[in-house]
Amino acid sequence: MEGVNVPSGKTSAVVVEDNKPLGIVILSDKVRPESKEAIKKLSEMGIKCVMITGDNEAVASAVAGELNITEYYAGVMPHEKAEKIKEIKGRGFKVAMVGDGINDAPALVEADVGIAIGTGTDIAIESADIILVKDNPLDVVFLFKLSKATYRKNVFAIPLAAGVLYPLGITLTPATGALLMSLSTVIVAINSRFLRV
Repeated sequence: MEGVNVPSGKTSAVVVEDNKPLGIVILSDKVRPESKEAIKKLSEMGIKCVMITGDNEAVASAVAGELNITEYYAGVMPHEKAEKIKEIKGRGFKVAMVGDGINDAPALVEADVGIAIGTGTDIAIESADIILVKDNPLDVVFLFKLSKATYRKNVFAIPLAAGVLYPLGITLTPATGALLMSLSTVIVAINSRFLRV
């Protein structure tokens, strides 16, 4: 219809009857508030967020703008998503990919860490390293905080188990090692109670 401006990032269709336009239908994806908050928090943690989508340029640009994502790829075919992940890794980044669809499965496998939304497709879940139970984007933020807290806890424990104190004459006998291994489940449970994320 002449004189109607369709906002950027919207999909539109003109309703016509007898070659006369009757109206226009405009559809758009609504960005969840949780997504905005998750992207903001990840950015504050120093994590660069990149969007890879099959949506057209107009839609991708609008969503990226709303989420303050400066790097995005639009119109990406399913088989090209894994190539984009490979390209980003080639720039020296460690890549965690979050996805939920059949189209995301190859990219989830290609990423250093594949994170599937638990409410997604079976193939995405099977392709991922980590599965989030809910579909809340803020769970990704929690996951990164949890991994950093766990890493801090293990900075001491792992070198000790690897024998870093051996030059000082401190070693673990095989029996002690076996005992500690059997207690590892209890240690993990106790550690989880003291993690603050």
